[in-house]
Amino acid sequence: MSAITHTPVVSIAYHSGYGHTAVVAEAVRSGAVDAGATVHLIKVDEIDDAQWELLDASDAIVFGSPTYMGTASGAFHVFAEASSKRWFGDAWQDKVAAGFTNSASKSGDKLHTLQFFQILAAQHGMSWINLGLKPGWNSSTASENDLNRLGFFAGAAAQSNSDEGADAVHKADIATAEHLGRRVAEQTRIVIAGRAALATAAV
Repeated sequence: MSAITHTPVVSIAYHSGYGHTAVVAEAVRSGAVDAGATVHLIKVDEIDDAQWELLDASDAIVFGSPTYMGTASGAFHVFAEASSKRWFGDAWQDKVAAGFTNSASKSGDKLHTLQFFQILAAQHGMSWINLGLKPGWNSSTASENDLNRLGFFAGAAAQSNSDEGADAVHKADIATAEHLGRRVAEQTRIVIAGRAALATAAV
């Protein structure tokens, strides 16, 4: 019997205010591509009908936004509310979901943004993929260059100094976002293969 294979289609729906979150989105894209996925980067503040259809046709959607005032940006909230049209038709039901965020502070209430993404995904009936990493940089022998240096579990979190440009996004945070992209692609492939195997077994 031949192995069941499918190239996962992953869309990254994100907003970036000053370019820092765009760097993180690109890192998620890179990781997913490395794991064999087809990836679409979609800026939610510029989304058009064709890109909504790309989201509908995707196997996984990764949500991304900077954390402003303790939650996702206003532009991302506009996108989230607009996705209610998809909610009515169950268009994203059982898709894989994940998320990432960035703020200037080490914490910056980023967890609240990731939880907002989790709830958005849950309302759409999606299956959430967590970061899947132990925390780094939390002992005397650890380093700020560790993966998951900020110690988040729900998704990828990045910290960028408020007085520096997008080229100063921490390399460990970029590597952590790449890990998330790979994990989303790999877990999505498993979900797709499992559904295909069940469908074949039922015939």
